[in-house]
Amino acid sequence: MTAPRTRSHRLVALPLGMAMATTLAFLPNVTASAAEAAPTATTADATSLSYIVNVATGQGPSTTVKKAIVDAGGTIVISYDRIGVIVVHSSNPDFARTIRKVPGVQSAGATRNAPLAAQSTTEVGATRMLSAKEVASARSVEGQDPLEPSQWNLSAIKADKAHEKTLGSRDVTVAVIDTGVDDTHPDLAPNFNREASVNCASGKPNTADGAWRPGASEGAAHGTHVAGEIAAAKNGIGMTGVAPGVRVAGIKVSTPADYIYAEAVVCGFVWAAEHHVDVTNNSYYTDPWHFNCLDDPDQRALVDAITRASQYAERKGTVNVAAAGNESHDLDADSITDPASPNDGTPGDRVIDPHQCLDIPAQLPGVVTVAATGAKGIKSSFSNYGLHVIDVAAPGGDFPLYQPPAAPAIDGRILGTMPGGKWAYTMGTSMASPHVAGVAALIKSTHPHATAGQVKALLYSEADATPCTDPYDIDSDGKIDAVCKGSKNHNGFYGRGIVNALNAVTK
Repeated sequence: MTAPRTRSHRLVALPLGMAMATTLAFLPNVTASAAEAAPTATTADATSLSYIVNVATGQGPSTTVKKAIVDAGGTIVISYDRIGVIVVHSSNPDFARTIRKVPGVQSAGATRNAPLAAQSTTEVGATRMLSAKEVASARSVEGQDPLEPSQWNLSAIKADKAHEKTLGSRDVTVAVIDTGVDDTHPDLAPNFNREASVNCASGKPNTADGAWRPGASEGAAHGTHVAGEIAAAKNGIGMTGVAPGVRVAGIKVSTPADYIYAEAVVCGFVWAAEHHVDVTNNSYYTDPWHFNCLDDPDQRALVDAITRASQYAERKGTVNVAAAGNESHDLDADSITDPASPNDGTPGDRVIDPHQCLDIPAQLPGVVTVAATGAKGIKSSFSNYGLHVIDVAAPGGDFPLYQPPAAPAIDGRILGTMPGGKWAYTMGTSMASPHVAGVAALIKSTHPHATAGQVKALLYSEADATPCTDPYDIDSDGKIDAVCKGSKNHNGFYGRGIVNALNAVTK
């Protein structure tokens, strides 16, 4: 099997050196704007690293802890008192080891190995931009957006039928915790929620106007693509989102070098919790560790902090949805090999137990973990899987050789919006997760008083139960590529099943 082994979790899972195809200048005077020029929050200097210090929840750091942080050469950037998480910068290489000994400190660890940057999204393969000719020649039947006939993924989850009932409520907001969102895109501008948008890359909210927008790197387009899948407006332009009537916000958590560090993710979840966000989409893993091992004090501190933040958001009513990853890993196996950690240092193959070394946020308690399916409705060749790990599945696309779509669709990948008024196809569990976030938003629209737990329960019960694909030989070479365990109603490939948008608005 030739499924990709990379896991660049943002616009990446794209291979290094990938060249973008022809770009589309649909609206040449509308660009992603100068988000990078906006004022930024305090960041570490060239010799500093960032640290997470976890103390008791519901209170700020004690005088003893504050003094110990200073004495150890640290500077507090921000303290999230409600969850007991403190973000600290220090150039003292022994800072974490020193601070762990302080009374009142429950865990502490470095969020990075070097003040560099990496990529960690759940997208696979080369992105194919739509050409101007393709967009101009797009035709649809009455009631559809021009590019909607190419979106096989909508009918795969009955979103097209759901839209005949409702497009979703503008009282519902989905936040894309990612690389930034281009709110000037004509398919996103009508539904964009500026008040719920922010730049959290430093671990401290930056509320400057436009700070949520993507930078200029190739990987930075990832968040805009995800946002379009969720909530591209049904407005006669371009494509249609799964929930085209809800609002979408951008919570930018990536550095200019395309790293997503723990302090940024903590900030993102807390921001969502405190700004009435109903659903978050998380199509990334937290750098620099692909899997964070609980027996390592640094990595455990990161798991502790992001668990606190995500659970705080859920207690405030937010449903958190995350991509399962693109390495074809069985996350319920006794062991797997992680070749990519740390991605800001010197990575090397390490054999880990995925029950004790966690992909965060995907494997955190309470998070809806999503596997990807292709146009034929079976697990995507690259998608991670695992009994009791995968909650639901949704379209994430696949290589056309494996799962080509039926006409009139021509590409087995997923269409999404791109910065600068463009559209493109790509694939990955990054593309599956936003389908689930969109369906969750439709459930919340239909049941506005439902708690986060109730929305998740409906998401699971309304999914289309899908039995294991057995045997699973995706490339037809006579060799089994993955083994699915479990029943039709709950298994390692599809969890409780493939999400159903029509059920979301009718049940």
